[in-house]
Amino acid sequence: MQKQSFIIVTLALDEEMIVYFNRLRQLYYPKHCNYLDAHLTLFHKLPYPNTSILDTIETICNCPTFYVQIASLKNMGKGVAFEILSEELSALHQKMQIALDAYLIKKDRQVLWPHITIQNKVTVFKAAGTFNTLQQNFEPFNIKAIGIDVWLYLSGHWQKLSTYNFKV
Repeated sequence: MQKQSFIIVTLALDEEMIVYFNRLRQLYYPKHCNYLDAHLTLFHKLPYPNTSILDTIETICNCPTFYVQIASLKNMGKGVAFEILSEELSALHQKMQIALDAYLIKKDRQVLWPHITIQNKVTVFKAAGTFNTLQQNFEPFNIKAIGIDVWLYLSGHWQKLSTYNFKV
């Protein structure tokens, strides 16, 4: 049986903030299914191999770095995520959707809901507890978007294919 491979595209964020979100994932994500670093997914499933996809992403990434706002916490029922606001990110995603239209699955054609999940696959009770704990001291903050990461999905695990940095 052949392993399923495809491309996942995420927003590359300031490394210090990824460390922060990973610490939260270590605290709140179930250990048995916390095998990925914190990430903000832009596209869930693009065909692999396909060099024109990578070329398109590289061309679109020729833009300046920008900031996104970690605007609020979201109780997702069986998990918790940080919701993100950014006009620049929305515009970038729309531009990528247009350029990659021929390859998009239904989910990737939808309006982007940018978020970073720090807990998932828990009970509703546990998610509510995590949400309430984090909400007590939460204040919105900004983090720098530095580029686009492209990952190869290999039957559950992710292998980084490339990073396309925005201009400084």
